[in-house]
Amino acid sequence: MKKNNFQFSIFNSQFFAFVQKEFYHIFRDTRTMLVIIGIPVFQILIIGFAISTEVKNVEVAFYDPSNDVATHRIINQLDASEYFNVVKRLNSASEADAEFKKGKIGLVVIFSENFGRNLYRTGNAAVQLLVDASDPNQGMTISSYASSIIGSYQQELLRETNIQIRINPEVRMLYNPEMRSAYNFVPGLMGLIFMLVCAMMTSVAIVREKETGTMEVLLASPVKPIYMVISKLVPYFIISWVIFVIILLLSVFVLQVPITGSLVWLNVFTLIFIVVALSLGLLISTVVKTQVAAILVSGMGLIMPVMILSGYIFPIESMPPILQWVSGIIPARWFNEGAKKLIIQGASVRSVLKEMVILLGMAIFIITVSLKNIKTRLE
Repeated sequence: MKKNNFQFSIFNSQFFAFVQKEFYHIFRDTRTMLVIIGIPVFQILIIGFAISTEVKNVEVAFYDPSNDVATHRIINQLDASEYFNVVKRLNSASEADAEFKKGKIGLVVIFSENFGRNLYRTGNAAVQLLVDASDPNQGMTISSYASSIIGSYQQELLRETNIQIRINPEVRMLYNPEMRSAYNFVPGLMGLIFMLVCAMMTSVAIVREKETGTMEVLLASPVKPIYMVISKLVPYFIISWVIFVIILLLSVFVLQVPITGSLVWLNVFTLIFIVVALSLGLLISTVVKTQVAAILVSGMGLIMPVMILSGYIFPIESMPPILQWVSGIIPARWFNEGAKKLIIQGASVRSVLKEMVILLGMAIFIITVSLKNIKTRLE
């Protein structure tokens, strides 16, 4: 009995010694601690604040030829709500389409002539709600919120005047009258595919040469690093363009998503984004040392920011200001916004110049940093 107790005590002391050793190794490695504690905290904060089906801070423009007390009260109630920010007064109803294509406005309110006079004299007045329905779920939510606010104003007038009053909001869903979800998913899915596939292909291919030792031979050759980098990217650039053509054909002929804008500029815009995605893969390859690490960083490290912070699924306007700022460094956000304008809204190239310039700047910056990180001799 004493022998068994002695053996058990030895086992306990050895077991706890190993446990203590493992704790020591974990706490000594700051990177492991950051992964264990930092990632869950980061995920819960990002997901908790960013994932929201509510629509907030939608920018609103309005055309008010009546310019009376009734229209002013409706506009003020829209602006006072947490859902809308009234930002612009239009000079004519025809300006609405141009405002939508700038990518800022989500709702345009157009009042009828003599709105207030008709309301008090006949008890009826008309107002038109033009909604950007390229994202059908968001479009339905916007129209529902706006109609509800107008309905609340109607109830206020009824209590104030005891007169039967009716305001008829006419809702028009622009760019996606059939409210098909594919109109929104295709541009966002294209951005997600290119960010993951291009970055992963490039990073894994370059890291594979690191592991096999051929990269050191290439870097020791007379060829300049920039030429070597370009030669690495060109095949994947062509493959990515072929993937884009396949996605486009499936979108048009299978999903019935019309390409209303210029096909030439859509190609140019997409190729710029492909360069950004490939350059991200190049940057990842200069940081990691194994193919497994390259797959994890390019796959898991990119998928959550792209899905949550690019506007692909959740509206950016509903996020806290800090996350809206963070989303600005996500290349897929700018591709998503520009692709929607070209594919769904039929906008001209002038409407996507901002997105093009931002993506070009990102590509130049990432490639420059990557070239500086490439060592002329591998350890």
